[in-house]
Amino acid sequence: MTTSDHRFSATERQGLYRAIHERRDVRSQFLPDPIAPDLLERLLQAAHHAPSVGFMQPWDFIVIRSREVRQDVQAIFERENQKAAENYAGERKTLYSRLKLEGIMDSPLNLCITCNRSRGGTHVLGRNSVLETDLFSVCLAVQNLWLAARAEGIGVGWVSILDQDELSATLKLPTDVYPVAYLCLGYVSEFLDRPELEAKGWRSRLPLEELLHGDVWGQPYSTE
Repeated sequence: MTTSDHRFSATERQGLYRAIHERRDVRSQFLPDPIAPDLLERLLQAAHHAPSVGFMQPWDFIVIRSREVRQDVQAIFERENQKAAENYAGERKTLYSRLKLEGIMDSPLNLCITCNRSRGGTHVLGRNSVLETDLFSVCLAVQNLWLAARAEGIGVGWVSILDQDELSATLKLPTDVYPVAYLCLGYVSEFLDRPELEAKGWRSRLPLEELLHGDVWGQPYSTE
């Protein structure tokens, strides 16, 4: 057996890397076309097959089609977005005000992925030292769904400008369930060549070489 025996084919690898590099946080390009039930099932299965600490699988998926519920979430966003805008001044504040940072009502489907922080009981294998690993696990489920969605031609946007307590109340979450990711899903008119925040001048991608360290922080990285 050689080291390459477990590799995907070149075409399969190319598809995986394409999904990674072409994934976008979508806010402005949603189309009204509904997502077919079998396609949504595939995306949820992809999320459900994410790794999780102690195999606790702390996620639940709330599929939100109700216009009333989405309007309530939109109202939370509007209030929080006004607060966030106060963090900036001058040209930065003007640019912030021009950014579209959600697609709650524009997308045909919203999805909240939650973390049940008590799932698996008091002692979860691998969670003794770092309690937040359940939240990290849910983020892996989000990424699985996001990459699968890109491969299927579905756009995803993460709405992070929300008060989590208000969101929990709106979605009637139990006290031990935390809303990790509120997502907007739908077909899109296009996937942008670059992340929207980069294209609009908010931030640029950092060069990888500036983020590499060797053995300990601050030491040069070597390929040897």
